[in-house]
Amino acid sequence: MSFIGKVWKVLVGIKDGLVLVFMLLFFVALFSILSASPNPGQVREGALYIDMSGYVVEERSRVDPIAVLLSGETPPLEHQARDLVRALDSAAGDDRIKAVVMDLTAFIGGGQVHMQEIGEAMDRVRKADKPVFTYALAYGDDHMHLAAHASEVWADPLGGAVIAGPGGSNLYYADLLDRLSVNARIYKVGTYKAAVEPYSRNSMSDAARENISALYGALWEEWQANVKKARPAIDLDRVTRDPVGWVQESEGDLAQAALAAGLVDKLGGRVEFGERVAEIAGEDDWSKAPGAYAKSDFAPYLADTRSSLRSLGGTDNQIAVVTVAGTIVDGDAGPGTAGGERIAKLLDDGLGDGFKGLVVRVNSPGGSVLASEEIRRAIERYRAKDIPVAISFANVAASGGYWVATAGDRIFAQPETITGSIGVFAVLPTFENATREIGVNADGFRTTPLSGQPDIIGGLTPEVDAILQASVGDTYADFLERVSTSRGKSAEEIDAIGQGRVWDGGSARQNGLVDQFGGLDDALAWVAGEAGLEDDDWRATFLGSQAPNYDSLIRQLLGGSSAPAAKNADLFAMAATNREATLSRLAADAELLAGTRGIQAYCLECPAEPRPIGARRAASLFETLRAVLAK
Repeated sequence: MSFIGKVWKVLVGIKDGLVLVFMLLFFVALFSILSASPNPGQVREGALYIDMSGYVVEERSRVDPIAVLLSGETPPLEHQARDLVRALDSAAGDDRIKAVVMDLTAFIGGGQVHMQEIGEAMDRVRKADKPVFTYALAYGDDHMHLAAHASEVWADPLGGAVIAGPGGSNLYYADLLDRLSVNARIYKVGTYKAAVEPYSRNSMSDAARENISALYGALWEEWQANVKKARPAIDLDRVTRDPVGWVQESEGDLAQAALAAGLVDKLGGRVEFGERVAEIAGEDDWSKAPGAYAKSDFAPYLADTRSSLRSLGGTDNQIAVVTVAGTIVDGDAGPGTAGGERIAKLLDDGLGDGFKGLVVRVNSPGGSVLASEEIRRAIERYRAKDIPVAISFANVAASGGYWVATAGDRIFAQPETITGSIGVFAVLPTFENATREIGVNADGFRTTPLSGQPDIIGGLTPEVDAILQASVGDTYADFLERVSTSRGKSAEEIDAIGQGRVWDGGSARQNGLVDQFGGLDDALAWVAGEAGLEDDDWRATFLGSQAPNYDSLIRQLLGGSSAPAAKNADLFAMAATNREATLSRLAADAELLAGTRGIQAYCLECPAEPRPIGARRAASLFETLRAVLAK
């Protein structure tokens, strides 16, 4: 029996070893699949097909595959603006590419600066005598910003187009907080600092309305000018001044109304559209489906352009580019969120790598003052080594985003950039009134007015209240000092254009908050010039790891490349997208009130990188609200 037992143990051991080996092989294979990049070999002659489903962002966020698979919710696609521009510019000079097709059916949107940058890249494709086609079921503002630069704009006969312009509603909670006996204690400096108004008011203040009116008015004028220049035949006045009359002229047929106003060129389904593209790109030898045409998808084509750049070799002269995208927070969050610790580490790790210059690309409405200062100090360490530093603003670089920029030698922005918002605040909810109503009282003994403070149940003493406000005031003074040093102006001059006021890029250039108009390429060229480098003797190196490549695999596992509702994005589906934006705003407001955050330099009027929440996140949001307001 002992012999049989020993044999059995050996067999069990072999079995366990084989299981372990197969598990290791499985996870190695899974990791290889998740980490795989698109195959450049998939590029062929025909059209470059770009599925614009989802959002255009400055920096793609990292997808947590475990969390996504457990939730069963498909995250929206994100396209980095610079990747789209690179692909379009490459297509302009690529003999394999006969045309570019941009499918905007499930496109959700992006910032105005990004839309203009992509539109200008589309213009460069057309200047190379290659047509650019767009197709969508329904066109909104961002769709139209891109489509205006196309050779032919197609819409489904059951779709149409609606131009809304910037603006909308904010949510205000003062009555709700009063009803729940929650005391939202607000500490701020800045007449125009509207980020705290949702907790203290039931409507927009006159100062905030004055500021937002000027800002959105400037952005709207810029949008119209860009679209009219790209598409002179468009009748925007007819569409925007009397939208009801415009639609009624076509008896409610939005597609015909869009055609009549020059918003679109042709109406047709995907088959008709595909047949038109095939006239230029050629028939698809791989598919006999109706409307098929020869094409290369965006992902493998982008991989092919990167492969070509690597094969060319290059100079050892490198200019570092670091991205500050999304809300600025403490810690190592990101990419897609600007974790102060993470970005500062990226900068410090590159400090000894021999970079000839640094460009900081900012697309952030601000956030934590401490995290903003951590990033600013890391940038200053480059300047301390006589390395030229340029700051490049994308869609928004305000409040904490501008705090970061004060470390640069020169600031570049676009007329559509949203910036400024030089002001700070903090919000601290206390529940002394709420607990008293349910029979809970706080009492005790203090050796000093600060003992046991801050007390969110018993309330704050007047001394603590005064100290907190003084701390916020001192932080604002620090903000003014950093901006005044950077801009070569007095603190009083900066205060006159500060106080939380938000500016468009054109106004910011006039008041000195911005040095010159230009994009990322202009900032890189300036740094190269300051470093004494020749035009063709340097290259940009983006600091930090890119988001992993398993995004598309996760979407396939969950049953599609984009949310089902977005696949048929008519005007009612666009309304559903706006609902998502409202839920995202509600989530942000709740977390700002409930979160354990320090002093904030954050701009309420400024859109962050779009990060919509799903159904589960929406449900947890209301649980968060319930928990916060029940404390």
